[in-house]
Amino acid sequence: MDCCFRLLKRRGSRDPLFLTGVTFPPEYPASPETLVKLTVYDVRDKARDNSSFLGSATFSVSELLRSKDDQLTLNLRSSDGVLAVGTVLVSRVNMGEMEEGDMDHITADVQQAQKCTLVCESSQGTPNDKDNSPLTGAVFKNPVCKVYKFQTVDCKWMLVREQMEECTLSFSIPRQLLHLYIQEDMRRIQELRDLGELSPHWDNLRKEVIGRYGQVIAAYQETLAELNKITGPSFKPSCSKAQRYLEFIPINLHTQRMRVMCPRQTDAFYDVITVGAPAAHFQGFKGGGLQRLLSRHEAEKKSFSTAYQCIYYSPEHTAKAQEVLHSVGHLQPLISGLADQLLQAAQQHSMAGLREALKTLAGKTEQFVHALKDELVKSALLALHAAQPGYVTKNQNQTLPGHQGHSHQDHPSPSQRGQQGQSPPQNPGHSPGQPSATDSPVVVCNNVDGGSQTAPIREDGQTPLKRQDSIPCHKEYDEEEWDRVWADVAKSLNCVIAMVDKLQEQEPINNNQEQPIPKQVLADVITSHNPEGDWREQLCPLVVRLKECVAEVVVRARRAMTFVLLQEAACSIPQGLFLKQRRDVVFSQALAALACGFVMRLYAGMEDKGFLRQLHLVGLVAQFESLLSTYSEEIGMLEDMEVGISDLHRVAFKITQAKTDDPCDLQPVVIGRRDHYTVEVPLPRLAFQTLPHEIKEGKALQVYPVLFNVGINEQQTIADRFGDISLQERINQRNFEILDSYYKSLSDKVPSECLPCFQTQTDLKDLLGTLGQNVVTKKRKNVEILWLAGTICRRLNGIRFTSCKSAKDRTSMSVTLEQCALLRDEHQLNKDYFTRALDCMRSRLTQGEVVCQWDSDPEAACSVAENKPASRHFYPIALLLVSSHLLVVWLILSLVFLLAKYQ
Repeated sequence: MDCCFRLLKRRGSRDPLFLTGVTFPPEYPASPETLVKLTVYDVRDKARDNSSFLGSATFSVSELLRSKDDQLTLNLRSSDGVLAVGTVLVSRVNMGEMEEGDMDHITADVQQAQKCTLVCESSQGTPNDKDNSPLTGAVFKNPVCKVYKFQTVDCKWMLVREQMEECTLSFSIPRQLLHLYIQEDMRRIQELRDLGELSPHWDNLRKEVIGRYGQVIAAYQETLAELNKITGPSFKPSCSKAQRYLEFIPINLHTQRMRVMCPRQTDAFYDVITVGAPAAHFQGFKGGGLQRLLSRHEAEKKSFSTAYQCIYYSPEHTAKAQEVLHSVGHLQPLISGLADQLLQAAQQHSMAGLREALKTLAGKTEQFVHALKDELVKSALLALHAAQPGYVTKNQNQTLPGHQGHSHQDHPSPSQRGQQGQSPPQNPGHSPGQPSATDSPVVVCNNVDGGSQTAPIREDGQTPLKRQDSIPCHKEYDEEEWDRVWADVAKSLNCVIAMVDKLQEQEPINNNQEQPIPKQVLADVITSHNPEGDWREQLCPLVVRLKECVAEVVVRARRAMTFVLLQEAACSIPQGLFLKQRRDVVFSQALAALACGFVMRLYAGMEDKGFLRQLHLVGLVAQFESLLSTYSEEIGMLEDMEVGISDLHRVAFKITQAKTDDPCDLQPVVIGRRDHYTVEVPLPRLAFQTLPHEIKEGKALQVYPVLFNVGINEQQTIADRFGDISLQERINQRNFEILDSYYKSLSDKVPSECLPCFQTQTDLKDLLGTLGQNVVTKKRKNVEILWLAGTICRRLNGIRFTSCKSAKDRTSMSVTLEQCALLRDEHQLNKDYFTRALDCMRSRLTQGEVVCQWDSDPEAACSVAENKPASRHFYPIALLLVSSHLLVVWLILSLVFLLAKYQ
């Protein structure tokens, strides 16, 4: 086996000495008989690959193993093997945990100023490495490892291991989401068809909406098919961000772990996930990002509702409709199954089983009834009835239920539309007589051929959304029918409870071990039953009636809420569906990154009882550090990223037991719908059994994503001087409030002993206070915000993310600076080694073959080592670039001024 070293001679040194390393990858296993040949070159011009042969040496692995202190001194021989041109010291380094003696003897008899601190470099993890266990190997692939040695303040030596890996979730999560998107949209199409016969106007709108959904489904199916063909690396490089079929895939998603091994100390590790900004890079940012586009679209939806002759529903009402649809679809099969369990317990004459099944059935039925206790359902049923054929206008005045004294009027003429007032209509989502939270005029329109009006704002400043006066009721429609159908569910449940009580009275109480359940207030009186008959025969008619009532309510509620979503979709054509696609893209990238970070943090904390307790009691904070500027297209990226990170609040995690230990069965699975997803993380049986009871029972684990952004490049300098940074300020302030709220909840529920210990003893409360002051301080490139947020995240057992446009240059500079600062603050890195360590890490970045475009800034690095603020850590030549930009801007403005003057 040949090993080639290309040595780059230091300027001004006559006898340069270097320290480098090599590992044997798994595909080339080494044995004691293996011969290793070292060939050394002197590289004079690295860019042009101008080098000259110095010499070579050969040794066997057995010679190295038998040598004293695992070291060999070899003579480099010329090409003819006669002349000795230098010496090479070969030593064996243990890549696992090292004893104190091993650490003390790692030294070299050379001057410190001439050392390079890289000890070992490998594209594969070592077999005995704990970071490459079968558990992590299921999700994390293709490790790239580098090991350094640095001197501490007490003249000891530490080993620092960097390992970067790809994550299979980069592709698997987007694939699963695309599949769920397709299923959800296909269900929506079926629900629209199940609305039945509609008037020509609404039928045409339904066909148009179904057609739009069909286009989205076809596009998603095409994208999914292309993704299923992809093999090879498990990440998307930045050069592919403009490819359409890869727009759901996060850019350069990698994990990076720094493990520190010091004498007399337990090994420590620090994780960070690096990923390109979750944004719709393929679609572009000419119109801005999601935050701006959604705000603009919401303002335009009211005019769209007028054009499409439909009722305007706020985002809150739309979300409520989706929630009701999910609740009824989820609870109906549960209630049906529990009712069957009740009958089975009755057949077995098991009073304990009967009571237990009844308790669960009553709880789910009450939850079902409560989910439908919303005026939105009732008003939507009325609107749906008015949209059906046979709709007849009532010309006479009619009073709305719950609002006596408000009358309806006939359809206004076109000249009168929008010019006359109307009585306040009833607000969906609010019970009669309750005030509405709507704070803007509500556009309501005729469902047939009439026009639209604008509801006036009431004297109290609130505008309830109710049935429009120009949308009269069908003459045969009974507005109280829904109340009766809805109440029948509770009545049927009460009858079941009463029958169980009767059966319990007939059952003798043995040794007072069985206590009767509390009596319920009956809505109906059971007039007769057969006390001598079978329990199942007595319960069966009542249970069947309960199931029939639930089914009838589900049909009506599903049609009503689907009609609400039809109107929302009709008002949103075509911009609304385009924004939904953009939001799907951004969310897919954000969720893939979050799932990667959660799995990595879970694997690392499996033996930490304090962490697991925090996980199920409160949840974890996920801190996204963004380095995007508030200038040009990166404003759109930041607006996309803001919405994508905020949407992660709709995600929960659940830990399950894997069927087998096969890597395919250890892949996380995503279930749910757009307004709520659950990521199930399977663990091997032995690992799963060590978890707390609450987690094993399937408790949903919450994650609290927060985003902090500080632009640090030359474009941010222009934005600070001439642009608008309000977006960045608003994001930082809003997410600080979320982080502060999480800390307060954590302090109330979890003891401080559960949190990790650090050498720096600054109180978390003080750190949060300092962060709060910084987010409201007007200061350019205030990187202290990122520094404090990252420190707080690690102190809270959180998940750290670092992002820029492509997760390359700025991200790598940030990660390496943070790693060196951690070595200094937590592991007593020698002050003289700080800049050297920073240079070494940046010259051999593990961040996905990154080529650094800037030289490191010794002055900025030294200021960090001395705990001095330096706002130019990342970009040492930013001022020069900014000056060039400003000169160009000045020349353009001067030219424009001259042209205007002479015209």
